[in-house]
Amino acid sequence: MAAAARVLNISASAVAQQLHALERDLGAPLVMRVGRTMRMTEQGARVLGPARKLLRDTADLRSVAHDGEVSGELRLGACTTPLTGLLPDILARVSRKFPQVTIHIQSGNSAQLFVDVDKGRLDAALVLEAPYPLPKTCEWLLLREEPLIVLAPRALADRDPLDLLREEPLIRYDRNQWGGRSAELYLNEAGITPRERFELNALNAIAMMVDRGLGVSIVPDWAPPWPEGIDIARLDLPERRVGRRIGIVWSRSSVRTRLVNVLLQESVRAEGR
Repeated sequence: MAAAARVLNISASAVAQQLHALERDLGAPLVMRVGRTMRMTEQGARVLGPARKLLRDTADLRSVAHDGEVSGELRLGACTTPLTGLLPDILARVSRKFPQVTIHIQSGNSAQLFVDVDKGRLDAALVLEAPYPLPKTCEWLLLREEPLIVLAPRALADRDPLDLLREEPLIRYDRNQWGGRSAELYLNEAGITPRERFELNALNAIAMMVDRGLGVSIVPDWAPPWPEGIDIARLDLPERRVGRRIGIVWSRSSVRTRLVNVLLQESVRAEGR
């Protein structure tokens, strides 16, 4: 109650009165006291999602009414690497130029985020390029291509990267994930049967494991930030091979087209494309 009062700049008693009035209108208790804490009731949990949608729709109506002003809430998804690499710079640009735009961010893997955009649960998402054709309801904008590189301990920096993949223990980027499939394909095409030691879907963790001397890895050259305090070599392959592509997928049917266009515009500028 006190936190809500501070956000709304009214008294806590006024918040309580409005909540009680809403409960009377709905004919159901929305919160309950348990000791010194307050918890949501089952009815309150059911109401919460539709209530948030009503607030978003209200913001959209304001945006439509004030056509010259870009405002409202954008529902945005992001997979792990763009969430810490690309997205902060994009958000900084959007927030600076369009202060009336709020963004709800949902993290997840690319496959699920594609589904959420297609089903209308998200307006757009920063994801890896899908290994299948997109549904006609969606559009795609490429932001960044990441070539495959070999990560090796600094002491092995003068070695041939292919020899390292053949001879040193391999920390494999999970081949069951979209991001790891290109590395698996490259190894197969090069006729390399690695000495596998670990397999995981976490690039920062892979970099730290290489730094600790646990092996080498073949991964996309992902955008910073990288883990602090590591000292590893990033070796180019003999010929450039794209490891993965990162971009934005969005729904053509979103009612927040203007907000999506703002996101696309500032994303392209942030990447210097």
